Amino acid sequence: MSVKSDYWIEKMARNHKMIEPFESEQIRSGKISYGLSSYGYDLRVADEYKIFTNVNNRIVDPKNFDDASFVKFSGDVCIIPPNSFALARSIEYFRIPRNVITLCVGKSTYARCGIIVNVTPFEPEWEGFVTLEISNTTPLPAKIYSNEGLCQVIFFESDEECRTSYLDKAGKYQKQNGITLPRMKKK
Repeated sequence: MSVKSDYWIEKMARNHKMIEPFESEQIRSGKISYGLSSYGYDLRVADEYKIFTNVNNRIVDPKNFDDASFVKFSGDVCIIPPNSFALARSIEYFRIPRNVITLCVGKSTYARCGIIVNVTPFEPEWEGFVTLEISNTTPLPAKIYSNEGLCQVIFFESDEECRTSYLDKAGKYQKQNGITLPRMKKK
């Protein structure tokens, strides 16, 4: 297994539509950077969010998730309350090849402000918009800038294809379009 360089990522994005839309260089000018980097791709956060709230006094249950746990918000800047959490989605749509897996890590600009991004791996043959999990670990409100970089995707290519891909197992988050809440697989 090897980490893939910017050359490989650009080739896969252009020839196999692995990332759409694709920025072939780092865009920085007055923005939190996004686009192609040396060994990864900095994805952008869209302008739609679901911010956790306790107004309705709900319990967070991954097996029976209640959409009333969130306040929906759209805008250029999202304010995440102190010690709180929001979901968002990527602007980019991803199509992961069968012999590739990714890891997604937060950008240091946000991490240095106490904003942590947790995104699970993109498994082989998964595709869709990425649901982004954003935690504000500080006792202060935190700003997230829409249409700018939020986290970096690192691509790992295996020497052989996996036995069972996300597509093969009919993964419950396959081809997700918007911010996708927790789901339980139906038998």
